[in-house]
Amino acid sequence: ALVGCSATVPTARQGTSAEQAARPQREGVPPAAILAPYKLGPGDVLQITVFDNPDLSTTAPVGEGGKISFPLLGEVPVNGLTRAQAEHRIAQLLERGRFVRKPYVTIAVTEYGSQSVSVLGDVNKPGAYMIKRPIDVTQVLAMAGGIDAKGSNVVTVVKRGPDGATHRERVDLAKLIEDGNLDQDTFVGSGDIVYVPPAPTFYIYGEVGRPGAYPLAEGMTVQQALSVGGGLTPRGTVNGIELDRKGRHGRMHHYSAQLDTPLRPNDVLRIPQSWF
Repeated sequence: ALVGCSATVPTARQGTSAEQAARPQREGVPPAAILAPYKLGPGDVLQITVFDNPDLSTTAPVGEGGKISFPLLGEVPVNGLTRAQAEHRIAQLLERGRFVRKPYVTIAVTEYGSQSVSVLGDVNKPGAYMIKRPIDVTQVLAMAGGIDAKGSNVVTVVKRGPDGATHRERVDLAKLIEDGNLDQDTFVGSGDIVYVPPAPTFYIYGEVGRPGAYPLAEGMTVQQALSVGGGLTPRGTVNGIELDRKGRHGRMHHYSAQLDTPLRPNDVLRIPQSWF
């Protein structure tokens, strides 16, 4: 409990039923509404089929210049096109050249070489990572060497939708691992960003063994913070612990904290000296 000039501490905001319904469901493959259509690029390998024309069906790697080599047509630029757009371009060129009347072209990407996901923030090896298919956030973080000592367990994923708009998802890795529920993981694909923010921090000063700033674990209390800070010095006391906390409008509030008081990010604890 807190004693001071502030109102009661609000509890963490819970997601509404509408928000929960809007969250993507894991089906083994990424939902079409979440990942933007993949755009072809150098390093991809395409299996191209022309219906009723087996001689024109071919496997074509996309070269460094973003072009493929196709029978009768020679080099065809496909860089930056979706599969549907590349299918339409090849069909159009075949019909314009009078090679095939009303051709029906299909393309399958057998190897992905141009997908990348950016991993930023407090990870051991931030950067862009090549992926061959959409994969889980946990896999991407493993590729980046994992979260460093200052990183939060709650990461943000920025995704691009089919219309080019972006939206954000939060993934609580600690909860995912604790519950063992992989449905809480999320897919990332080409062009997505995984950001690991700094972990929430609290500060403890005064009569403790190791004063300073420390990561704030979920649900941490003043008593647990004392342990993290090295415990009381011989002169320290748990009576009269002071807590400084910013209010909603940035104003600092001062409280008298108890051992079971839960902490918030950026709280400052001051452990007093015993006079006896």
